[in-house]
Amino acid sequence: MNGPLSEDELLLREAEKIVTAVGRMFPGLCEVVLHDLRDPEHAVRAIESGLSGRAVGDPATEIGLARIQDPDFPDVLQNYPNRFPDGRPAKSTSIGIRNGSGAYVAAICLNLDVSALGAAAAALTALARTEADDRPPAETLRARTLDELRSAAAEFATARGSVSPRGLRAADKRELVRDLRDRGFLQVKHAVPTLGEILGVSRATVYNHLR
Repeated sequence: MNGPLSEDELLLREAEKIVTAVGRMFPGLCEVVLHDLRDPEHAVRAIESGLSGRAVGDPATEIGLARIQDPDFPDVLQNYPNRFPDGRPAKSTSIGIRNGSGAYVAAICLNLDVSALGAAAAALTALARTEADDRPPAETLRARTLDELRSAAAEFATARGSVSPRGLRAADKRELVRDLRDRGFLQVKHAVPTLGEILGVSRATVYNHLR
């Protein structure tokens, strides 16, 4: 017969219930991960609604390692900007769990996919926009950024009735690539591989669209 569970194990077991319940409440929208900070090399103990491609047994993130190393690390990091491996923007919250001695033993992390929200916001902006007057478009006298590239791609997809740029038809993706080139976005460092991730295509395909 097994002996009683340690305090740390009890905390982790109870935290697993929270991760499962919250993740299943927002399937496909919010990834919820339980990190066992006692084992940083295999910290991911449970994951629900996986959006980042991680799996049980994967190592801790930089924030998890920082918690392990610093007992004064904040208990809660709320609503900080983040990004999934494929480039989609995320809003994250990390909650540290301490045992009776005050040591961090676990962390629950929530990663909300806000890319669809951005597309919805762009759609509402387009819906509320009035007719343009005859003035020429404003000139941009500074370098573009990768975040502006992502926003421009999302606005293009919304205008064509797609939730995200990945859902565009091949012909629309080709048109988007050329439009971004004409607007100077592809001069940004790492623009082509980033655009490939946004569209779900290879770097070679992006170059082919430019021909």
